[in-house]
Order: sequence, then structure tokens, then C-alpha cells
Amino acid sequence: MSEDFLLGMETFFMALADKTRLRLLNLMRADEVCVCFFTEVLEESQPKVSRHLAYLRNAGLVEARRDGKWMHYRIVTPENPFAARLLEDTLRWLESEAAMQKDYEKLAAACCAPTSPVTIMRAPKPDTFAKADLSANRKKELETFLL
Repeated sequence: MSEDFLLGMETFFMALADKTRLRLLNLMRADEVCVCFFTEVLEESQPKVSRHLAYLRNAGLVEARRDGKWMHYRIVTPENPFAARLLEDTLRWLESEAAMQKDYEKLAAACCAPTSPVTIMRAPKPDTFAKADLSANRKKELETFLL
């Protein structure tokens, strides 16, 4: 076994061995998310969140995309089939836990709230929640039109 292989495997498992990083992965399980939403949902400082996102990025589990001043992160499936399966199982496990469901609900509430906190007021919403918000707005417009 090569030293590089073992180092990569160690990095992968260490990335999954932290509760903040697991919470971040849970929030990204369906879509990419802007850093500002992570700080709002996790109630952690932006530097702490960014440090954990950098760790996940260095482990090859997430990738970043810049949109103006906003940084978006999404999960990347590892090339190694065993690592991909472990990540998939981990995400399913997270999804099944009540505390992780609560975090995800906080993300949905932050994205779809009629009045957002100042820190995320102009932040681009993840597609998953933007579509749901759009449907709610269309329903409200229709109700107004029909009155």
C-alpha cells in the first residue's frame, strides 16, 4: 500500500470525524449552500465555518463556487467507489437523525422566511428551497388575483 493512499484515506475519515463538518455535509445533502446560510443555521462564526469547509474541500468531499461576493459549497462524490459508498451511507445516516433534520428545517426556514436576517437578506437561496419559495409566492399571487 502506498503512503499517498493511506494519507488520503486518513484525510477522508478525519473529515467525517467532526460534528461541525458532519452538520455542514448534512445541510449540503440535497443542494449547494451559501456560507452565510451555514453561519445562520449552525450559529457559528464565519471563520469557523470557513475553516471546516476548507477541511472538507481539502479532503475532496466538497467544492466551492464563487458568485460575486457569495461562496457556495456542494458535496462532490469521491472517485474511489468505497469512499463514495461511505459518504452516501453517512449522508443517509445524518438524514435519519432528529438533530440533523432540525438543522435542515432551520436551513429551509432561513431560506424561505418572509423576513431574513440582515446577514443573509440578499444571499442567493439554494435551488431546493428557492423552488419551494417560488411555488408559495405563485400560490399567494393566485389567491390575491382570485379575491
